[in-house]
Amino acid sequence: MKKFKTESKRMLELMINSIYSNKEIFLRELISNSSDALDKLRFISLTKSGLPKEFAIEIFIDKTARTLTISDNGIGMDKNELENNLGTIAQSGTHALKNQETVETTAKVKDKPKSTNSPTPSELIGQFGVGFYSTFMVANKVEVVSRRYDADKAYKWLSEGIEGYTIEETDKNSFGTTIMLTLKEKDEDFDYNDLLEEHYITSLIRKHSDYIRYPIKLGDKTLNSMVPIWKKPKVKVNENDYEEFYKNNYHDINSPLKTISANIEGLVNYNLLAFVPQKAPYDLYAKEFEKGLTLYSNSVLIMQKCSELLPDYFAFIKGLVDSSDLSLNISREMLQQDRQLKAIATSLEKRLLTEFKKMLEKERETYEKFFDEFGVSFKYGAYDVFGINKEKLQDLILFKSSEDDKYTTFSEYLSRMKEGQDFIYYVVSTSIDAAKRIPQTISALNKEFEVLYLTNPVDEFLIKSMMEYGGKNFASVMAKDVLPGSDEEKDQIEVATKKHENLLIDIKELFKDKVKDVVFGSSLGNFASILRTDSSISIEMEKILASMPGALPVNVPKILELNPTHSLIEKLKAYHKSDKELFELLSQLLLQQALILSGIALEDNIVFVEIINKLLVK
Repeated sequence: MKKFKTESKRMLELMINSIYSNKEIFLRELISNSSDALDKLRFISLTKSGLPKEFAIEIFIDKTARTLTISDNGIGMDKNELENNLGTIAQSGTHALKNQETVETTAKVKDKPKSTNSPTPSELIGQFGVGFYSTFMVANKVEVVSRRYDADKAYKWLSEGIEGYTIEETDKNSFGTTIMLTLKEKDEDFDYNDLLEEHYITSLIRKHSDYIRYPIKLGDKTLNSMVPIWKKPKVKVNENDYEEFYKNNYHDINSPLKTISANIEGLVNYNLLAFVPQKAPYDLYAKEFEKGLTLYSNSVLIMQKCSELLPDYFAFIKGLVDSSDLSLNISREMLQQDRQLKAIATSLEKRLLTEFKKMLEKERETYEKFFDEFGVSFKYGAYDVFGINKEKLQDLILFKSSEDDKYTTFSEYLSRMKEGQDFIYYVVSTSIDAAKRIPQTISALNKEFEVLYLTNPVDEFLIKSMMEYGGKNFASVMAKDVLPGSDEEKDQIEVATKKHENLLIDIKELFKDKVKDVVFGSSLGNFASILRTDSSISIEMEKILASMPGALPVNVPKILELNPTHSLIEKLKAYHKSDKELFELLSQLLLQQALILSGIALEDNIVFVEIINKLLVK
């Protein structure tokens, strides 16, 4: 028996127990190694005649002997290669082949017709030569019989684990490699008997190796799809094919709202197949939600959900990325070079942004359906991390507006602005219907200003982080002095303020703990009183902040604004001179109704009712 050449028993134990995250991975590794062997022979067949035209990987199950066998008709190995590739940990024939792309080889194949099914050395996956040793996670004996394609003799490599291995000459009628595993017995973590069940092996192949380019056969059945849908020519794939793939792989009863398929070339080349669902998952905005695309390397599954590929504002995207340029670590489960993943992520983000801009411009109805479901993601994305992504996303964001209550972009709003209009006006409320009934909104609309309706809690945070768009600042219609008044209105307020200065002073004193100021205003419509804010924080945001767990009290400075021409204000003026009790009661009523109009809960409903009753009987 020979010892493993360069590494100790401890190293082999470490690989078996630590490198791979789950035991079922061994089959993916063996299938990938067989695929590499077939690729190598196919590569050679481009310049050498007499080699087979059909390649395959076969699986055999023997329940009685408790063996699982994987066989291929690939390049095979001679005695020295078995010694080097299997007797030396981390020795890789594929890695060597990648490094021997000589001028001679290139010259031999350069005049051959290009084929999408013909591999190049750079496409071969196995680089480290340790995947084979994952077999010892499930087997207590591993037998490898191999015959090189250009040799007459075959050899058998046999090992029962960390003690070592033997190599001897044996018989094999055809070239290629056959690996037979004698499986372990059942333990607490894994039932090895499952590996003797056809349905379980089928499920593993479809999960990890479905898109290996060669047929993987079990008896008369071919278990894998071979050519993934994202690598088929687009002329051979229709929308129904994409829909079926989406429904089967992402378990959605609905068809995707949008399919994005692309072959992208750049610093890192990759295939992209992405889907926008019709409906948002219930937990999309929960902390537990896992975003990410499925990651493949040369059609071999590497990671189910690679979160690094997508920014959070694209968390709703489902799909996959397949790249032949990824450098994987020795377990083939993680990326070896983070910069490659970052390059894909950067390219992918740009591509997706471009696709959504196209959808907005050319498929407006579809985009609005998308925005109904996922628009909040873009809004969060635009203000998150101090607005670092707002330039990327601001032109993809929609708001309903007073322009026929339809969705509008900021750019479209600007195109409709009145001459001399200084602000992009908005109103914050719980719904569009409620927003329309707010006195300040009514005033703005009466002055023929378009108003954006902000009805989601994130909306105002977004607007505050953006501050401006196209050189125009955003302004809430509920803020002080943002709606311009006519010269007549200005004169009217100036006269009323001078004439009733003491009245305003007395009301302000009465509510000194509740409002910052009391003034006459010109944009109240049919209402006697309203509240405006004298702060960058609106009343709506005050409510949101106050509702947050562990929030400190927030008190937005408020201004009580009175309508100088309203009949109740006329009564207030009269009571100010004649009846202090009625003056204070009516002042209380005006403040209470202003609070109600602003959606602020009254401190005491009973007091409010008592005020009304006292005024009614006077």
